[in-house]
Amino acid sequence: MNLSQIQSVYFLGIGGIGMSALARYFMFLGKNVGGYDKTASPLTLELEATGMEIHYTDALSEIDAKFLDKASCLVVYTPAVPNDHTELNYFKNNGFQIQKRAAVLGLVTKETFCFAVAGTHGKTTTSSILAHLLKEAHLPMTAFLGGISDDFKSNFYYQGSEYSVVEADEFDRSFLQLLPNIACITSMDADHLDIYGTGEALHESFREFVSKIKENGKLLVRNGLPLEGITYGIEDDSDYCATNVSIQNGVYVFDVQTPTVLYKGVRFGKPGRHNLLNALVALAMALEANVKPDSLFPALESFQGVQRRFSYRIKNDDFVFIDDYAHHPTEINAVFHAVAEMHPNKKVLVVFQPHLFSRTKDFADDFAASLSQFETVFLLDIYPAREKPMQGITSEWLLEKIENPNKKVIQKENLVEEIKKNAPEVLVVMGAGDIGLEVLKIEKAFNV
Repeated sequence: MNLSQIQSVYFLGIGGIGMSALARYFMFLGKNVGGYDKTASPLTLELEATGMEIHYTDALSEIDAKFLDKASCLVVYTPAVPNDHTELNYFKNNGFQIQKRAAVLGLVTKETFCFAVAGTHGKTTTSSILAHLLKEAHLPMTAFLGGISDDFKSNFYYQGSEYSVVEADEFDRSFLQLLPNIACITSMDADHLDIYGTGEALHESFREFVSKIKENGKLLVRNGLPLEGITYGIEDDSDYCATNVSIQNGVYVFDVQTPTVLYKGVRFGKPGRHNLLNALVALAMALEANVKPDSLFPALESFQGVQRRFSYRIKNDDFVFIDDYAHHPTEINAVFHAVAEMHPNKKVLVVFQPHLFSRTKDFADDFAASLSQFETVFLLDIYPAREKPMQGITSEWLLEKIENPNKKVIQKENLVEEIKKNAPEVLVVMGAGDIGLEVLKIEKAFNV
């Protein structure tokens, strides 16, 4: 596939966070860009405003003629698109150049010096920090992110094409399409068991990803993971280690011991030890690429964050509202510890929307244990995403497992009213589904 001969790019599932970053890239290159998605969203509306042609009905009649020229159009699709999709099958059966998102990302980054961030948690924040560091170091870099960076106001950033920053997504084994120069692995907790079946199969996929690193490339791994590489951690014997960690006015202040140098008084402003680890490995990846450190430390301090990653929507003396993408028990635990560290002795209410019936079923006991730590728990109905309902797997079923008397299942239309009745000092909203659409309603109701 020669991208220079492609005039138009059509995306099936264009509103996905990874798909939309690629769509922005091809738009930046001057290609005709359009696509289909199941429903309109703030992100698809934003893409339309840049000139992309998007529709929300699965019908060939909706597709503009320029995207039906098989000689000049590339079709990109996501595994979330169902196999019986009319448009997908038309493209498949009529000789179009059709590729999964991951294959196109691999092709786009193949000739670059590629930084790839892998792991079941932390990919988006880590890659966003790294992209911000490289931007501030003035490296000719393109970033494809899995969230909206508060620094770039986008999930795509272009400052040149010599380097690339990408998320190496384990879902559907997508990361096996990448050929990184420097990679990191943040975590390898069991997840996506609907794809892998077992945790060991997931681990095997990570080992295969490691084998894709280019010759003379480097791998950074969180200390304790069963892989050989340059290690990083907090207050341990890692190659890159954060030591003397303290919190001053809500900001982490710490020292960084590298294999050769000790840097003192490093500052990073995003809450949670998990975010401190993300910052540490992003810094380590940049240093391993021989980026000069004098720009890296001010950049680390100025990093603003990623939307829906421990994002403060309201923060005052009487009320704190935090929005987070957490959708796995490990991530929920990380949010709990960050809240406890930054807002001790406060009355906390968590609103959680489970994501996928299969994930809820596979990790029900772990979800219950992680949610039980919060003072009060509200559950929304399970967000199905690509799945059909499973018999007996409901939010009511999960609620029964939570060992906390202050718990209930809430419907979205009653959410604001129920939150107000509870009168929390700290409100945490979590989930990877459409719960993000409720955030603005909550913010509006409390920001008076």
